[in-house]
Amino acid sequence: MAKNKKNNYEVNEFDEALVASKSFFEKNKKAIVYGGSALLAIIIAALLIHQFYIVPRNNKANESLFAAQELFMNGEYEKALNGDGQNMGFLAVADEFGSTKAGNLAHLYAGLCLVQTEKFQEAIDELEKYSSCGDAMVSPSVIGTIANCFAELGQNEKAVEMLLKAAKKADNNTLSPIYLIQAGQIYESLNQNEKALDCYNQIKTKYQQSMQYNEVDKYIERVKK
Repeated sequence: MAKNKKNNYEVNEFDEALVASKSFFEKNKKAIVYGGSALLAIIIAALLIHQFYIVPRNNKANESLFAAQELFMNGEYEKALNGDGQNMGFLAVADEFGSTKAGNLAHLYAGLCLVQTEKFQEAIDELEKYSSCGDAMVSPSVIGTIANCFAELGQNEKAVEMLLKAAKKADNNTLSPIYLIQAGQIYESLNQNEKALDCYNQIKTKYQQSMQYNEVDKYIERVKK
């Protein structure tokens, strides 16, 4: 029971993060995400909040991360990734301070920068270096982003495998239905309608408080035809 309360608390904080970050994402609509969803925006929102919990700004690693993060928030993804001549980029922070929490988070931000610049394989490589903190939102979001990168590379079987993994790891009304719908859409593109139907039915049975619950019937009817 305590675990459920903790997860609900994290989900509520995450939803508040989305509202707080809305203006930032309105200025950054070029995020590349499979299916045209705002999934990457959700991930970034989570990271912007998450960093305040795990990164105290009291040493060089954190100061370097903060400088790169400022560039990231301004949409200067190449400079955020590689540095601007005065400040280190995420790649350098991750390399020099890899054993710190800031270095770990730098891998994640670097991956997001690479997604924004459509370097999907490099993004996967960076995101896979991120060590999960065991949280209910960011960790599954990272898996979901990796899945979207595989989809952009045309590796649909791997993409759907990762989407299902992300949905299972999140197991909440905020993220899981997003990944299940994406997985279902990929299955449909592969003419595997029974597997697609299973994804949609999971939303009907497990995530009745989600936004996607009200529209999942149309997906179910489509694959039943």
